[in-house]
Amino acid sequence: MKRILASVSVSLLPIIAYAQYKPTSGVSGLIALLGSLLSAALPVLISLAVVWFIWNVFRYVIAGSDEEKTKARVNMIWGIVGIFVMVSIWGLVSILSNTFGTNGVSANIGNQLPL
Repeated sequence: MKRILASVSVSLLPIIAYAQYKPTSGVSGLIALLGSLLSAALPVLISLAVVWFIWNVFRYVIAGSDEEKTKARVNMIWGIVGIFVMVSIWGLVSILSNTFGTNGVSANIGNQLPL
């Protein structure tokens, strides 16, 4: 139990350090934080779906019985559907944000090199 608690505590240390970052205050800061976390998580989810699809292709190739091939084929189909849904929603959001001009605001932070 102590090992589990220690590993969870160590894995949460970056989140605790990230809690000190305060881009803006209030609800808009929370929304910006959630948006940045989701934008970082989407490529990871797509990569996991691709790995899932490839794993099931491998399972289909090495399957011995028809039942195992059927299970692997169904999982391959669901992998393709998952990849399609994630990429199409990602594209739709990109199209909508470009159409309505809500791409975000880039800040002019000036020259960051020390003189």
